[in-house]
Amino acid sequence: MAWLLLVLSGLLESVWATALAASNGFTRLWPSAVFAVALALSMSGLALALRSIPVGTGYAVWVGIGAVGTAIAGMVWFGEAASAARIVCLLLIVGGIVGLKLLH
Repeated sequence: MAWLLLVLSGLLESVWATALAASNGFTRLWPSAVFAVALALSMSGLALALRSIPVGTGYAVWVGIGAVGTAIAGMVWFGEAASAARIVCLLLIVGGIVGLKLLH
């Protein structure tokens, strides 16, 4: 259950990071509200998951999921470059996340 919560919290990290970009420096109400709610839920989920998962592993997985998800959102919705090299680098992060889970 802790791992599922950690993955969901990592996905919410992508939500709050994307909403932060869309908030235009907190000048837009709805993206700012989404940011605040997603941030609170993401941090709460991380805190709960860390009751069962070591902090080094949990934090690395949480950040990795958030980084990959945010990079994908940037490519899909914000027109950021989607080069082969960038995708390979994201796959390396995913491989690290899977490795941390398998070694836990």
